[in-house]
Amino acid sequence: MAFSLLEQLDGQPENLPRRERKNLRQRGEILQTALRLFSEKGYHNVSMHDIATEAEFGMGTLYKYFNNKEELYKALINGVAEKFHHAVLQALEEERNPLLALKKHVAVRRELFFDNLPIVRLYFAETRGAGFNIKAGFDLDLLRQHDEFMEKLAAVFERGIKENVFRALDPYDMALALDGIVNSFLFRAVKDPTLFRKMDNLSIAEDIFLEGVLRK
Repeated sequence: MAFSLLEQLDGQPENLPRRERKNLRQRGEILQTALRLFSEKGYHNVSMHDIATEAEFGMGTLYKYFNNKEELYKALINGVAEKFHHAVLQALEEERNPLLALKKHVAVRRELFFDNLPIVRLYFAETRGAGFNIKAGFDLDLLRQHDEFMEKLAAVFERGIKENVFRALDPYDMALALDGIVNSFLFRAVKDPTLFRKMDNLSIAEDIFLEGVLRK
């Protein structure tokens, strides 16, 4: 279940008009080029002119899709975040067994993280960095998505408590704890993805957490 940015360049519906397919492809190529340049040089060190030159488009084509660099960056982050959100919710909703649902959701998050590691690194290096001065409100959609995800995750714990799979703890607290430990282990991969893949530390995190919440 790989949802990398490259998928935005391929597989466009054939029933769309040719001009619209062309527009979608050009927009995707611009986003892909911007991601590579932002990752290599940093957001602040890349201009719209740099992106247009590297993507081999005129400046008019670039501004046809994005009014400025900030808008391009938002589209880049929000596009991938939406795919993350859909895939993780689907993992929680498709599996009715609470324990298997948690394991599937962790596996999906791990796969998504590694398939999109360049953009994950970019987001935490730039958006979360002290020097980034993006307009207020950019994170509102991401926060709404996270709130929805946490409610779904808590619902899985609540179902597991009723079925005597998990201890009778607060479901939302359990969701927060699992989310926190998974994120902590995943973020280690930002610094050393090779070591993280080799050791499969996320399985260790999963085991540590589940030992605490499973009914004996």
